[in-house]
Amino acid sequence: MLKKILLFLFFSIIAISTIFAQENIETTQQAIDTISIALDTLWVIIAAFLVFFMNLGFAMVESGLCRAKNTVNILAKNFIVFAIASISFWILGFGLMFGDGTDFFGLKGIFFVMGNNNSPAIADAYKGVYSALNWTKVPLLAKFFFQLVFAGTAATIVSGAVAERIKFPSFIIFSAILVGLMYPITGHWIWGGGWLSKLGFFDFAGSTVVHSVGGWAALAGVLLLGPRTGKYSIDGKPRPIMGHNMSMVTLGGLVLWFGWFGFNPGSTMSVGDGKSIAHIAVTTNSAAAAAILSATATSWILQKKPDLSMIINGALAGLVAITAPCAFVTVGAAVIIGLIAGILAVLSVFFWDKLKIDDPVGALSVHLVNGIFGTLAVGLFAKDGITGVATGNGLFYGGGLKLLGIQALGVITVGIFTFSIALLVWFIIKLTIGIRVSREEELKGLDIGEHSNEAYSGFQILN
Repeated sequence: MLKKILLFLFFSIIAISTIFAQENIETTQQAIDTISIALDTLWVIIAAFLVFFMNLGFAMVESGLCRAKNTVNILAKNFIVFAIASISFWILGFGLMFGDGTDFFGLKGIFFVMGNNNSPAIADAYKGVYSALNWTKVPLLAKFFFQLVFAGTAATIVSGAVAERIKFPSFIIFSAILVGLMYPITGHWIWGGGWLSKLGFFDFAGSTVVHSVGGWAALAGVLLLGPRTGKYSIDGKPRPIMGHNMSMVTLGGLVLWFGWFGFNPGSTMSVGDGKSIAHIAVTTNSAAAAAILSATATSWILQKKPDLSMIINGALAGLVAITAPCAFVTVGAAVIIGLIAGILAVLSVFFWDKLKIDDPVGALSVHLVNGIFGTLAVGLFAKDGITGVATGNGLFYGGGLKLLGIQALGVITVGIFTFSIALLVWFIIKLTIGIRVSREEELKGLDIGEHSNEAYSGFQILN
């Protein structure tokens, strides 16, 4: 009898211990999951802060490359554009881009409203509304904010290309439409689970989604605006209009370079993927460095002197070009991509001038030309699974033309859609409130005409 009692107690203790052990395991796993999500969220938010900081870089680069009499105007545009983007993306853009719907645009999640009338900001539920975001466990608002700073970047690109002659209200209206409608629709095609992503189109951090979309929208505006007064002589030769503060441009360029480490590595959305984060940081930096060297050399050869503005724009061109392939290529390939991007940045400046397309800051050369090149570079240099992503191999790694063809299709379709809609929007604005300031206001400077303000009060400003 005693033996039976002892056996019963023994097995009871084992059973109870097993139950407690199971509970401890579950509790431990829950704690691990909580910490993991917290760290991922922190990483996403910090990366978003870095991208937000790029607004300062754009403001400094654009204002420095333009004349002193237009400084307040450019700074005001760069400051207000993120406010416009924040509201426009919240009301309409985020839902169109990531909401469940068709292969061409989202239908749910507009104004952060779910189909069951529960706020996703409270429920933190992606499924059934933002299914394209199911792969990340970070809270929805963290994902929203990260995507918001990208959307704001697309609008900022336009600011520099149309600088020194656009009406301030016209820029505000266009920016709201760009971020609320144009940017999210093509973004849905690629990042929102749309038709391009289903075909196997890859754009890791936005060479097309952000940069070429901003570039196409800017090109449409520049064509309708026309060049600045005095930019081209009667025989069509370009006249140099020098930037007024290259120290500001240099500092802005470094701010953008720094911010790009949020732009690209941050797109992993997971701090636990340390190998990918490190790889992307190195490919991003290597492309920028190589592009600086090639832009410097190209400028030196063509202009007989190394032009600082070309050097800085070369760095930005390399960063734009590596944005799409940063997670899909080797470091060596990133260097090659950067070298090509730097050359393209310089050559395309002369190309646009030959066409009498006036771009005061080189935004078209940096963002449009190299946004296209960077997207195609995926099809050329991708190495399957280098950071765990099954892209297939690019042309130079034996993958043939399949991936390159899909990338080219994405470039063409996004370009046609964005340019066409942007041209229509710019044209409507031109017919209604107008898009260009008067000749008198342009000659005096937009700081006085548009803002009744001066950036350098008390100094003599030379035109």
